Amino acid sequence: MESESEVIKEKIHTEPILNDPRYITLLSVIVLIFTFLFWWCFSRRRHLRRSVLLTGLSDSGKTLLFVRLAYSQYRQTFTSMRENVEDYFTSNKTLKIVDLPGQERLRNKFFDQYKNSAKGIVYVVDSVTIQKEIRDVAEYLYTILLDPVIQSNCPPLLILCNKQDQPMAKGSQVIKSLLEKELNLVRVTKSNQLQSVDSNQSTSSAYLGKLGKDFEFSHLGCRVDIAECSANTADDDNPTDIKALQDWISKL
Repeated sequence: MESESEVIKEKIHTEPILNDPRYITLLSVIVLIFTFLFWWCFSRRRHLRRSVLLTGLSDSGKTLLFVRLAYSQYRQTFTSMRENVEDYFTSNKTLKIVDLPGQERLRNKFFDQYKNSAKGIVYVVDSVTIQKEIRDVAEYLYTILLDPVIQSNCPPLLILCNKQDQPMAKGSQVIKSLLEKELNLVRVTKSNQLQSVDSNQSTSSAYLGKLGKDFEFSHLGCRVDIAECSANTADDDNPTDIKALQDWISKL
């Protein structure tokens, strides 16, 4: 009886507070404040990601593409030893184009420096030498796709098949097929290496695509597009064609 009496007393003391309009108003204000703070933090985080990263192996044509986008002109370029950064204006926003070095000893360092700000990633491929360099191209792309920051932020990715003006250039669909097949092999190799180091490591925690299925870009959680372009000297026989790249950036 004594316990029941205490419950009744507590209920009597609590109910007036719960029914008090001032209490309800205060609670509503607190909920609104927390909702606004969450939305503000999320929006600010998205706003801070306004870089378009041009990455890929050396000699794929990244720096010339950067010059075309930033300055709308042709310049003789050399292998980059550091990043190039310039503002890029679309019809409704200002982005930063970041050309990252492609040398093996530099590319991961500079990619790590800029990956948190990536609104989009352009992975530039040399369409002429793709078959010869397919392993290196696929391994670096695999590293990018499996990066924890990239998997968390999930920026759109464009695989840009450059140098399409060259007679020996492979088309975008051929390159897509080559990359999917090679990424499938890289995935098997990397997964086996990981398991040999730590047999207790979960396969799915470091697995790209869908378990039990051959790799396809459509299996990824982020958007992956593929396009063709040419950033050559713009002579009469081989005009520059980077419209697909410009259109893709404008939609970010």
